[in-house]
Amino acid sequence: MTDGPNGSERVPSRDRRRFPGISSRAYEHPADRSALVALRKLSGFDTVFKALSGLLPERSLRLMYLSDSVRVSDQQFTHLNDALRDACYILDLEKVPPMYVNQDPQPNAMCIGLDEPVIVLTTGLVELLDEEEMRAVIGHEVGHALSGHAVYRTILLFLTNLALKVAWIPLGNVAIMAIVTGLREWFRKSELSADRAGLLVGQDLQASMRGLMKLAGGNHLHEMNVDSFLAQAEEYERGGDLRDSVLKILNVLPRSHPFTTVRAAELKKWAASRDHQRIMDGHYPRREEDKDTSVSDSFKESATHYADSVRNSKDPLMGLVRDIAGGAGDLGGKLRDTVFGSGRSGGSGRQGTDGPDAPSDR
Repeated sequence: MTDGPNGSERVPSRDRRRFPGISSRAYEHPADRSALVALRKLSGFDTVFKALSGLLPERSLRLMYLSDSVRVSDQQFTHLNDALRDACYILDLEKVPPMYVNQDPQPNAMCIGLDEPVIVLTTGLVELLDEEEMRAVIGHEVGHALSGHAVYRTILLFLTNLALKVAWIPLGNVAIMAIVTGLREWFRKSELSADRAGLLVGQDLQASMRGLMKLAGGNHLHEMNVDSFLAQAEEYERGGDLRDSVLKILNVLPRSHPFTTVRAAELKKWAASRDHQRIMDGHYPRREEDKDTSVSDSFKESATHYADSVRNSKDPLMGLVRDIAGGAGDLGGKLRDTVFGSGRSGGSGRQGTDGPDAPSDR
């Protein structure tokens, strides 16, 4: 950990558990972990991406933030600097990444960079969150840095911009956007990983929940309720019919982040899990073991996770997938009933409540 201004070691402002040598595999979402393990195992992986640095606007971004943002330090935004050092101390990240505050009313934070990660917070976010909520966000970004997500985030930004520039080339935009779509799906899972890292740093689930609620509804906590917010996620997952399931997929495809209520529900579920408790008890994978990690085992864990997600999901489309996988009969009738409701007589169905012209309930 970097020493303080007088040579004394900087430690968290209150008693929090620290995780010496923790591997990012401890908190990574299974789909995120399997992709990262595979990429880390690729021969020449680092060399290829370093070579890309000449094409990516990384140097330009660093100069832009240095020249037109405020760099967090012992003299500027000292409370953010303390939170950053605390986060690096707790997750045992040896080199504290530079962090900037950028004038932007939109609440946002990101961790980018190929050679070295850089954390950027917008003024909208700094003004929105209290100290403990901000601690979770900074832990989230340090989690990105520890996992190496900054590399892929930078490439995603580059490819997204490139897709706009080559939109006039036949099929050029289609090919690039196919890659971008795949990267976005991975990145959404990486956000769930980083949320877990933020919880490990802040060690305050309620602060993490409040921060996510504020991202969704602004600085009106007196008007919001955590349980009701989480109930929205439950309603979102189980509500509607197959049409809504398709709309959910279409709505999320262009996004780099999962929906906020979904993030809150996923984080609460992980906080109550045995995996989280084991980490808090000091039982977690170490960085020194990363080189011995099996790619096939990681993919198996990812496949198992997705299978469990389908098995336990309340979404109508996932219910149909379970029935198909289980060899359910009369799939045509099942599809018809799922979309339009099974009740056509006797008043027991949903006929007329969700007809084709009825507005969807969000």
